[in-house]
Amino acid sequence: MLAGLTVLQLAALLAAGVLLDCLLGEARRWHPLVGFGNLAGAIERRLNQGGLRHLRGALAWTLVVLPLTATAAWIGAWAGLAAHAAMLYLALGLRSLRDHNLPIAQALRGGDLAHARSLTARIVSRDTASAGPEDLAKASAESLLENGNDAVFGTLFWFAVAGGPGAVLFRLANTLDAMWGYRSERFQRFGCVAARIDDVLNFIPARLTALSYVLLADNRALAWRCWRSQSPAWPSPNAGPVMASGAGALGLALGGAAVYDGVTEQRPPLGHGHPAGAADIERAWKLVRSTALLWLALAFTAAAIWETIHA
Repeated sequence: MLAGLTVLQLAALLAAGVLLDCLLGEARRWHPLVGFGNLAGAIERRLNQGGLRHLRGALAWTLVVLPLTATAAWIGAWAGLAAHAAMLYLALGLRSLRDHNLPIAQALRGGDLAHARSLTARIVSRDTASAGPEDLAKASAESLLENGNDAVFGTLFWFAVAGGPGAVLFRLANTLDAMWGYRSERFQRFGCVAARIDDVLNFIPARLTALSYVLLADNRALAWRCWRSQSPAWPSPNAGPVMASGAGALGLALGGAAVYDGVTEQRPPLGHGHPAGAADIERAWKLVRSTALLWLALAFTAAAIWETIHA
C-alpha cells in the first residue's frame, strides 16, 4: 500500500482509475503499452539469438520492465496521488474489453460473419478465417473472462499493494508474457522467465478473480465445481481457475477445439452448459463489469470498516 495513504484514499484512487478508464478508454495515439511493446520487440530481436537463451530472456525482461517501473515510482513520489490514479488508468483495460468484444456480438447478431471474423482476429491468436459463429463467440467469451483478470483485476490488485508502480509492473510483466510466453522454438527458452514471473504475479489475483466469478454466478455450485475440477487440466495455472469458474458462472461450454497456425488443438473443457452465442459475449462482459463493481464495493466497505475501527 502507498506509504501514508489511508485505506479510504486508496479505495478512492481505485475508483478514480476505473472511472477514468470507463470515460476515456484506451489512448488512441501514443498509448504507453504500444510503445512498450515496440521496445520489447526490438530488445527481443537483439537478444534472442545465440546460446543461453533463458539468461538472455531474463536480461531482456530486466531491461524493459525494471527501469520503467522505477521511473513510475519516481513519478509517483514526485507528482503525488494524481499520478498514481493516472498510472492506474493507463494500465487498466476494462473499457477496452467492452470496445473490442461487443462489436463481435453485434456483427454476429447481424449475420456479418466476415466482419465478426476480422474483429475476433484482433483479440485472439487462434485462426478465425474459417471460424463459424459458435467458434467466434467462444473465442470472444474466453478472451473476456481471461483478460478480465489480466487487464483489470490483476492490475487493481497490484495497485492496492504498491500503487501506480505496482499496476505498471503487473501490466508490463503480463504484456511480456503475452509476447514471449509461447512454447515455440523461438520462445521456449527465451520467454520462460517472463512466463514464470507472470505466473507468480498473477497467482493471487487469478484466484480472487475466479472467486469473484463464483460469487456472481447464477449457479455458484456449478461455477465452483468447474473451477475445482477443470482448472488443473488447463495448461496455464492462472488462466485455468479464471476461465473455468467464469464459464461455469455463465453456464457455458467453452474450451475444446481451436485452430492455431492451421493446426486444430483439443483443449480441456471449460464450464458446463450450452455453446456460446452472440448473447453470451454480452453476458461475459457483464460478468467482468459486475466483478469490477464488486471489487470497488469491497474496497470501500473495507475502508469504512477500517476507519470505524481506528476512529
